[in-house]
Amino acid sequence: MRNFLVQVGINAVALWIASWILPGMNIAASAATGIDATLGTVLAYLFVGLIFGLVNALVKPIVKLLSLPVTILTLGLFTIVINAAMLWLTSWLSSYSPVQFTIDEFFWTAILAALIISFISMLAGGLTRSADRV
Repeated sequence: MRNFLVQVGINAVALWIASWILPGMNIAASAATGIDATLGTVLAYLFVGLIFGLVNALVKPIVKLLSLPVTILTLGLFTIVINAAMLWLTSWLSSYSPVQFTIDEFFWTAILAALIISFISMLAGGLTRSADRV
């Protein structure tokens, strides 16, 4: 459980950095919640990070298994498209919540966001694993 919560935090930071770099990626909380703007923004990123973590934990393994032949043919590059699709699915799921996660111009923005999020998650995962060993 602790590892999943750490991954949710890493996802939230990675999503924040990706939305800061890419202008076509936005996360906004509903103004009707009555929460302070800064706290609402942090909670919005954590909520989207939770949705993204659940999508990656439940849906992504099935999609990766079904797309294994294409992934092998493309020497693993299709994994980037799978990660972009997981971002799109997270965006679609968040449209039913008070937090709106939107990706404009799906293909290129989602591909670049998937690359950024994967890189940040890889770095943070390496740091947390090395901290666990000490």
